Amino acid sequence: MAGYDERFAINGTYGEVFLEGELVREATGLKAEVQLNFLDVKMCGSLAKHQKVSGLDGNGSITMTKINSRMAILLSDMIKAGKTPKFTIVSKLKDPDSYGAERVVLKNCQFSTLTLADWAHNQIGEVTQAFTFTDWEYLDKIEVR
Repeated sequence: MAGYDERFAINGTYGEVFLEGELVREATGLKAEVQLNFLDVKMCGSLAKHQKVSGLDGNGSITMTKINSRMAILLSDMIKAGKTPKFTIVSKLKDPDSYGAERVVLKNCQFSTLTLADWAHNQIGEVTQAFTFTDWEYLDKIEVR
């Protein structure tokens, strides 16, 4: 592998978010992470705390410039109808200088908050919607050539 080349650092400006297959142009950021849950495993002869993975929690958030009521309407109508809203989110990141694109599909996404209003004088409106997910899959990976 050649030396470090800063041109290949990924610039989030080229990120895109797709919700149910539709590009969310107002998205300005997306974060998704998996937190592992552990059970303690006792081990004679060791003072260390040994652990075994027992589950996981998928959590994330989408940050968007407030342009319309898309998220509020999407969630509000389903919640008021007594339905559990579940979605598929795809994160795409493809910097023109990078080694390729990274696409991750987040499955069984459920938004855990519904922002009805959030604004302040002399500020561009922004909404951050937190969500959970139960599965994911890499569709494309960035790999060094």
